[in-house]
Amino acid sequence: MWPVTGRPCPGSPPFSPPPPFVPPPTQSYIGGSRPTAAIAGGVAAGAALLFSAPAIWFAYWKRRRPLEHFFDVPAEEDPEVHLGQLKRFSLRELQVATDGFSNKNILGRGGFGKVYKGRLTDGALVAVKRLKEERTPGGELQFQTEVEMISMAVHRNLLRLRGFCMTPTERLLVYPYMANGSVASCLRAHPPSTPPLDWPMRKRIALGSARGLSYLHDHCDPKIIHRDVKAANILLDEEFEAVVGDFGLAKLMDYKDTHVITAVRGMIDHIAPEYLSTGKSSEKTDVFGYGIMLLELITGQRAFDLARLVNDDDVMLLDWVKALLKKKNWKYLLFQIFRTST
Repeated sequence: MWPVTGRPCPGSPPFSPPPPFVPPPTQSYIGGSRPTAAIAGGVAAGAALLFSAPAIWFAYWKRRRPLEHFFDVPAEEDPEVHLGQLKRFSLRELQVATDGFSNKNILGRGGFGKVYKGRLTDGALVAVKRLKEERTPGGELQFQTEVEMISMAVHRNLLRLRGFCMTPTERLLVYPYMANGSVASCLRAHPPSTPPLDWPMRKRIALGSARGLSYLHDHCDPKIIHRDVKAANILLDEEFEAVVGDFGLAKLMDYKDTHVITAVRGMIDHIAPEYLSTGKSSEKTDVFGYGIMLLELITGQRAFDLARLVNDDDVMLLDWVKALLKKKNWKYLLFQIFRTST
């Protein structure tokens, strides 16, 4: 084979440079198959989606997953937990707020425990209910469940739960402080700064407390039976609007057995007879207590008063009113009614 050189043969014309390379025009793929580049891009996108799908699904599942609302704090030194508008207080916070649960700050005593007036670090006045109960295994979870149920009952005429505290030895509930006390305190010896309850005000209190109970019975799921409706548990806010308090506490204190009522809650003076005999509560037992509260609101008399024995009257308000009506002693009854409104 002869070697190829860049020189022309003798007698032949000189070489001319080759024409520049021009690529063929791009072929249109309308109606045809996809180009290789598009296929490669689709494969790459599909692979990326395939590998990212688990991460996307995990993020979606985590977002839709219901949030835990309560966490067990085994000791008072643990940090506070904020649960939306419901706050978990440390025991130390409430000790400072109430001056170490000083007797001078006691607002009242009842079957559920003592209530203390307190002032938080932000200056807000609160009522701290220190529950008395026996500790049982598993009670912490039930306590948290009932606290959550109470916090979900929000109505103009219901006392709003602001927060709670739970330690191995303490159960406390924190409510807003009601400056005007309760219906019972206003009917008895109200302070000079507090005006007596006139009739329009009493009517407003009766309607407001009825709305609060109706919400507990008809709009809560599950429904809440108060089991201790009385004048002392109908509180009055700054505008003398009725606010039903202590709802849900009866079941909260009976968490030792979630299916059977372990004790009849409340005082005998405003408890329905069937509740005393059977231990079974219902909306009707709450309505009975509400009726006794109405009698207190109208007459200004206590639901149970040993002082009535001086006149050989019944100590129970319901029996006292029934006896007056039976004797048709309207004048005496009306005198008692109008005497309490002045």
